[in-house]
Amino acid sequence: MYIDFYNLKEKPFNVTADPNFLYLSKKHKEAICHMQYGIQERMGFLEITGEIGAGKTTVCKALLNQLDNHTKTAFILNGDLSETQLLQAIVEDFGVQVKAKNKITMLNELNKFLLEQLEHRNNAVLIIDEAQNLKPLLLEQVRLLSNLETEKEKLLQIILVGQPELREKLASRELKQLRQRIAIRYHISPLSRHEVACYILHRLQVAGANNGEIFQKDALEEIFKFSGGIPRLINMVCDKSLLAGYTADKKTIDSDMVKKCAKEIEGVFDEYC
Repeated sequence: MYIDFYNLKEKPFNVTADPNFLYLSKKHKEAICHMQYGIQERMGFLEITGEIGAGKTTVCKALLNQLDNHTKTAFILNGDLSETQLLQAIVEDFGVQVKAKNKITMLNELNKFLLEQLEHRNNAVLIIDEAQNLKPLLLEQVRLLSNLETEKEKLLQIILVGQPELREKLASRELKQLRQRIAIRYHISPLSRHEVACYILHRLQVAGANNGEIFQKDALEEIFKFSGGIPRLINMVCDKSLLAGYTADKKTIDSDMVKKCAKEIEGVFDEYC
């Protein structure tokens, strides 16, 4: 509704993980660099964590866009699977054809596929998003996949991506063997006050805004206070604020409008004044 009003080409604050809108904060850049290093050096297990809405999935998709043709990938978004279903999802995402969908056949075909990739000097990467939701039994199966290796190299690089609860789960005694195999760990922290302002300006510019001052300085401060630097919350309050500005026929957003929208997001409604 407000796109034409603010002379935009598209909505700047969708909550979907669109790499085109990715604002590479220092932490996001470091997360991608850690993943790239772990993949290139065939380090086996990597762990990337961050709070809800911190941009973990977006960073993963940005990583996938940066990998070359010599890196084959499988990206698993749904962890609510059985052991067989998880293995099937991995095999299918790698594009491996199997004659029978039982564990032994799929493991053999996956191992054959990985050896073929190594022969062609390719690498293979498995990314599991929302990994904190995986049951210990599934995480143990993922660990066993790391046994697919030669005497010198890991055939499969595995990136576990999840909320801080993932670290707590991996700290359990039953997952000790998996925890010891994680070569790289990185936590994506929230954006700083300055980064929040840069993030908002960046997304507005990507969306085609000619005026980078749609949000007043006091509004930016209020957005930071509400969001705590979490990109998803920034997107929610900015989108709602632009709609409120459109409704009120205001080309700029002030702190009062942001406060009102923040309250509505939290389920608190009162009259605008």
